[in-house]
Amino acid sequence: MSTALQNQKQLFGHPVGLYVLFFTEMWERFSYYGMRAILVLYLVAQTTGDNAGLGWTNGEALALYGWYTMLVYVASIPGGWIADKFLGQKKSVLYGGILLVMGHSILAVEEMWAFYSGLGLIILGVGMLKPNISTMVGGLYQQGDIRRDKGFTIFYIGINIGAFLSSLIVGYVGEVHGWHYGFGLAGIGMALGLIQYLVGQKHLKHVGNFLGTSENKEEKEAMKRPLTKIEKDRIIVLFISFLLVIVFWGAFEQAGGLMNIYAKENTNRMLLGWEVPASWFQSLNAMFIIFLGTSVALYWAKRKLKGKLSTSLFKMIIGLIIMGTGFFFMSAASAEFNSTGASAMYWLVLAYLFHTIGELCISPVALSYITKLAPLKYASIMMGVYFAMTGLGNKLAGLLGESASNFGEFTVFTGIAVFCVAFGAIVLIFRKKLESLTHGAEDNEREMKFDETEGFELADHE
Repeated sequence: MSTALQNQKQLFGHPVGLYVLFFTEMWERFSYYGMRAILVLYLVAQTTGDNAGLGWTNGEALALYGWYTMLVYVASIPGGWIADKFLGQKKSVLYGGILLVMGHSILAVEEMWAFYSGLGLIILGVGMLKPNISTMVGGLYQQGDIRRDKGFTIFYIGINIGAFLSSLIVGYVGEVHGWHYGFGLAGIGMALGLIQYLVGQKHLKHVGNFLGTSENKEEKEAMKRPLTKIEKDRIIVLFISFLLVIVFWGAFEQAGGLMNIYAKENTNRMLLGWEVPASWFQSLNAMFIIFLGTSVALYWAKRKLKGKLSTSLFKMIIGLIIMGTGFFFMSAASAEFNSTGASAMYWLVLAYLFHTIGELCISPVALSYITKLAPLKYASIMMGVYFAMTGLGNKLAGLLGESASNFGEFTVFTGIAVFCVAFGAIVLIFRKKLESLTHGAEDNEREMKFDETEGFELADHE
């Protein structure tokens, strides 16, 4: 297996297969985040007018949003299990993409049966695609390859290019020309991603295959033998790290719910005589990731090479604290609104900036961490559990958003900020003990060189 990985075609210092998965996920996230950007706005829009919605209350809309975003990610557990036991990751991604095209396309139909059927198909499609495409990224790198974290960050930038474009394009089309046109446009994006994935299969020959039919003796045996003490300890660390994930996404996912409504109802969005669409603020996070992603990854890689503290768990803790700090800007926005009747846009911009830096320290790092610690035969299902934890975080986000109607935005935003910072500080105290259970999984990470005679660009040197 390592020989096949070592012989992979390299481009910009990473396997070409990374870019196939990059663009597949980019289009999948274009469809998902495009639909997410307008979902709550569609639900709360009045039932009359040129662009009628469903006329739900804010609380009802946020409740559905919480359930939907939770189920989207909880479905990753059966999606990962199916890949590990029956299909392999590569086929599971394909079938998930097909389900997503169907789901987004059905949402373009202006009927309630189509609305709920479309959401159901999207839940199933994301469950099949999301955990398995992320596991495939890790499978492109050998154990100990320091490029793995950077590879996941590049992959993560692909996610956010899709999110950035969709928030602007789908958000604009949905708000201005019609909600169902926006939903349909998201479906077209997913179809492009599926086509791109099929075309790039030649660069994914050695990754994502079902282990049960593998010709590699070591891989076949890994499917049958019981877990070792080291593997069990590493699973314990992963599950504890997932607590950080739940808290992080419970706070962060206010973006699509409470912060989305706050931008719509409480923010002065006039810029040079033109009103900025509320859905466009969803693009800030993705834009910051595109510009800052490689810089944050490079910062941590340089710390690692210099022997400074840069373990995955440490990055995740710092990410949670930074993200939590960003909510203090929303507290300031709420205070300004309470005193003047409107808050400035720059509070949202600053909040999204801090949220983004925190996200870059926790989310791509967590994906990479799972591929380092998870036993081979449970690789996809552990990734599925991770996404299920993000789903629980999404549900928590919905509950917190709903509570704003009782406690007020200032109390909710400030409470989120204080809790995230405090929880991160508590986990930081136990970091060394937790990291001892990884049994040195990250101790020997190094730069890996490739044969320059291959004629491809080589691993980046820092």
